[in-house]
Amino acid sequence: MGEIDEALVRADEEGFTRPPPSTLLGRVNFLLRQLGSARAVAAELGVTADSVNRYRRGARRNPPPEVARRLEAAVRQRWQPRVRRRRRRQAAATRTGITIETRARFGYAAAPGTTDDDPRFRRLTVHLPPAYAQRLFDARDTGAPEGRMRQIVAEGLREVYFQDDGRRAAGLEVEFTGIDYLDASF
Repeated sequence: MGEIDEALVRADEEGFTRPPPSTLLGRVNFLLRQLGSARAVAAELGVTADSVNRYRRGARRNPPPEVARRLEAAVRQRWQPRVRRRRRRQAAATRTGITIETRARFGYAAAPGTTDDDPRFRRLTVHLPPAYAQRLFDARDTGAPEGRMRQIVAEGLREVYFQDDGRRAAGLEVEFTGIDYLDASF
């Protein structure tokens, strides 16, 4: 998972209306309801079906750290899918757009003598319009590589921040590399 995908997952999780189960028993029972069988849960977690049943019965209370991380990730991935879809559709894709906060290295390509083309770190917080949010979500849903999602974010930052919605720097190309951190909210 790349930086942009992780930021979108964190932004999705900010919209939860209730916290996901925090106990081992609650998490295992939730996954059993979602996946239907101990065998399916075991395949998801990389353990045996007997281990899943021991967790459910309470015979085993402390899974190994790696299994505990996989269990938490599996629950968070499946928690409140309708809330996520509604929030993504209403807030990000059709109404408000998405806000990107980043510290990254930006390089420029423009006509000679018009701009400094040496890449340098900048800290930006930019609100991208709904069209870019929709493109970003579509790319993520189709399994696009991290490079494609970076390109979409770079196009949005170029249009909104560097070109000021077409009022300046026509023909400017922005390169978005060396991400120090990236956060998204919608």
